[in-house]
Amino acid sequence: MASSNGRRSHLKWLVPGMHVKRWLLLLMLGSIVLSLGFAILIRSAADSHTFSPIVYFGMLQFADRPLRALVFSGMGLGLIGLALYKLSQALVEPFLRPGQGHVADIVYQHRRRRGGPKVVAFGGGTGLSTLLRGLKKYTDNITAIVTVADDGGSSGRLRQELGLPPPGDFRACIAALSDAETLTTRLFEYRFSEGMGLNGHSFGNLFIAAMTNITGSFESGLAEASRVLAVRGQVIPSTLQDVTLCADLREELEDGAEGWRRVQGESAIPGLGQRIERVFLQPEDARAYPAAVKAILDADLIVAGPGSLFTSVLPNLLVDGIARAVKAAQAPRIYICNVATQPGETAGFGVGEHVESLNRHVGEGVFMHVLANNNTRMPIPAPTAHFEWVTPPTDDLPGVSVYLADLVDRQRPWRHDSELLASAIMQIYAQLTNSQARAEKTALNHSVPAPTVVQLR
Repeated sequence: MASSNGRRSHLKWLVPGMHVKRWLLLLMLGSIVLSLGFAILIRSAADSHTFSPIVYFGMLQFADRPLRALVFSGMGLGLIGLALYKLSQALVEPFLRPGQGHVADIVYQHRRRRGGPKVVAFGGGTGLSTLLRGLKKYTDNITAIVTVADDGGSSGRLRQELGLPPPGDFRACIAALSDAETLTTRLFEYRFSEGMGLNGHSFGNLFIAAMTNITGSFESGLAEASRVLAVRGQVIPSTLQDVTLCADLREELEDGAEGWRRVQGESAIPGLGQRIERVFLQPEDARAYPAAVKAILDADLIVAGPGSLFTSVLPNLLVDGIARAVKAAQAPRIYICNVATQPGETAGFGVGEHVESLNRHVGEGVFMHVLANNNTRMPIPAPTAHFEWVTPPTDDLPGVSVYLADLVDRQRPWRHDSELLASAIMQIYAQLTNSQARAEKTALNHSVPAPTVVQLR
């Protein structure tokens, strides 16, 4: 079985897009020219010298010329192939980590990812890093646009003390997109439990803060951190301005009537347990980061979520210019609905309520496609009594195509499984960009599609 897998791996050198066959052909051409020169030299020597019987038999002089040419050509190709294989091992394998597999497999995956679609993903927190962890297996052309409204924990302290955007969500995304993901994640998530000034800070946050000071700007610090950690794609903020996320909450007054309450700060919103009617940024005219707008307009696929609807996804889209850029983009646009509701934020929400809240804040038609989980049969873990499934719609949602698939993480069913999620997204992308959809791309994104519910495999 191992030798069979090895042969299949070697054959990948011949797969289109590997950028290897052209150099193999050039090598063969050079070998043929060199062989022609040797043949002329040997023929000249044969005309003026008499060789021993050993040479006579070694050169297969007793056989017909076509047979001799075939035998020597086969031997030459075999020697060239063996030499290339051993040369690749000698030059490349010292740079490979244990367990990475054959060189051909690694080059094949690298070429395939480099040619993958340009994906822009919005969000923050655990949801976005989960998505990125799955997407990086399909493409290296990923741009993660991260909210800068976080004001809690270590990120909030660094934001207040150093005046830089909160690094926490950026840290998680960089770790998720890193080649050495497992070790990088453990290192970046390491939180100091003692030490004057260090207690409560994570190493990743301090690393990004240090990079910011060294390079002179937050965006340059992110770029250098990504380069050092071999990140596939880029992680950028939705805005570089200092913004505060605010919310209008509906609350019941003592006389039974309903009133309104306004709170400031992302960390203060979910814990109040009151229905969120509206979230907004202060200042409301915070300008979008130009690189984020450019990435959106150049994208082949735009994805929002998963993640906290009001405190992770919407803060990006509320930045001035971001939602307009998304709506103007020619790429398919998918909103990923959460697997589970969040107490104090989306309690009692189904897919329809998530979509309605999204449209109420950024306008209808910004996201025309919705991906939601349809596996609601798994048992609810005992420690998570607050856990509720986000139920899929029973009817069509106006102006939206809904795609349903099993997206549940078996170990933590209140979260998405990164591989299942990425696979579903790429299925949708393939469906939306087949030959017919590609010809109708403009109409697909700028007119209201017929409402549909599609079950993905």
